Amino acid sequence: MSHNHRGEHSSDEIEVNPMFARRGEQAIPKWRLPDDEMLPETAYQIIHDELLLDGNARQNLATFVTTWMEPAAKALYIESFDKNMIDKDEYPQTAAIEQRCIHMLADLWNAPDPHGTDASSAIGTSAIGSSEACMLAGLAFKRRWQLARRAAKKSTESPNIVFSSSVQVVWEKFANYFEVEPRYVPITQEKPYLTPEGMLAVVDENTIGVVPILGVTYNGVYEPVKELAEALDDLETRTGLDVPIHIDAASGGFIAPFLDPHLEWDFRVPRVHSINASGHKFGLVYPGLGWVVWAKRDYVPEELIFHVSYLGGDMPTLALNFSRPGAQVLLQYYNFLRLGREGYRRVMQASKDAAGYLAAELAKIDAFEVLTDGSDMPLVTWTTVAGDRNWDLHDLSAKLRERGWQVPAYPMPAAMENMTVMRVVFRNGVSIDLTRLLLDAVTSAVEVLDARPAPTPKPETKATPFHH
Repeated sequence: MSHNHRGEHSSDEIEVNPMFARRGEQAIPKWRLPDDEMLPETAYQIIHDELLLDGNARQNLATFVTTWMEPAAKALYIESFDKNMIDKDEYPQTAAIEQRCIHMLADLWNAPDPHGTDASSAIGTSAIGSSEACMLAGLAFKRRWQLARRAAKKSTESPNIVFSSSVQVVWEKFANYFEVEPRYVPITQEKPYLTPEGMLAVVDENTIGVVPILGVTYNGVYEPVKELAEALDDLETRTGLDVPIHIDAASGGFIAPFLDPHLEWDFRVPRVHSINASGHKFGLVYPGLGWVVWAKRDYVPEELIFHVSYLGGDMPTLALNFSRPGAQVLLQYYNFLRLGREGYRRVMQASKDAAGYLAAELAKIDAFEVLTDGSDMPLVTWTTVAGDRNWDLHDLSAKLRERGWQVPAYPMPAAMENMTVMRVVFRNGVSIDLTRLLLDAVTSAVEVLDARPAPTPKPETKATPFHH
């Protein structure tokens, strides 16, 4: 809010504190470019002051995304934020490091030939988060299906893709943007994941692929990859239909290899063609960075790889974006070197221990029923038990926000939308000490809400499921 020339307040201007503004900078337009320049210190201070109104990242328990890296990583980030990942001629070592990361991930996810260079070797790319990675994996599915159908002189109309109703919204976007029918298999409270029976009920000759989730955003569950693959193996034996699997391991891809190394969800399952994961989630890198790896080069149609002459050289590229930052790729490599397998294991175990502590303490509160206790991903969800009370989880979420805590309350997906849950994500830095402070805030909030004489009126708007 600022003063215009008549001395009146205008919501179309930003007031600049006279302590750091020079003459003529006391008020600037909010919705159009200013007419004149200003001092760099003034521009910095305006934005710096506005950002103080953002939430405290340490108390943001809603996000999966990394909010802290150590000082050495920050120094590396500052040194490399100008690097363009796509410009491999100008930044060949950044490109080489990207390839090292891809080989490391292929090895971590047990690709048959993670370090080779022929058609049976693993291939992959970095991306702008898992969203772009998922789009690329989905495109590879669709194009391989189309090529196979054309070779068999069959129609390429009406492709479909199969996942549970708790799938992340990016797959809805993929289906919409690339004209593929999404087939959602509803989850249930007894089986809150994609089941072989539900999957087989909707798979047919037009199915380009099935997408199990290793770490459902709603509840942290690992969907049963090996059982789903075995059901598709049996389907192929009976019908000849060969339906591939892509694993959306946006979160679990950086957890399961370290905490559940014997769980067969990755390229040890031959039907798994590709895996995506978010480097900026449990990969422990600032946003935005994703990865997608295919078990074999053959699984990526050559026509999706572009060879372009750019800045003096031939550059093969597999991406939806072109110019994009290279700094996060270097930060991922930093984490791989810095932590190694044992370091990642210790970080993930600390997060899982904190999740187990919260789940155990919440279970002692009469109002709550713990639904997921961090057994798969370090994530805890809970709901309210039946009973007469003048508040719900949305009230609790709002009450916690008054103390700075961001803990989402949201309805479950289709067929379970009548259940509302709360969720805490135990990313790196959400320690047991911080969890104790959260529990104090929850206990206090419940006492205040229980003392309410009547429920708070709610707006008549339809709530939508919470994904991140």
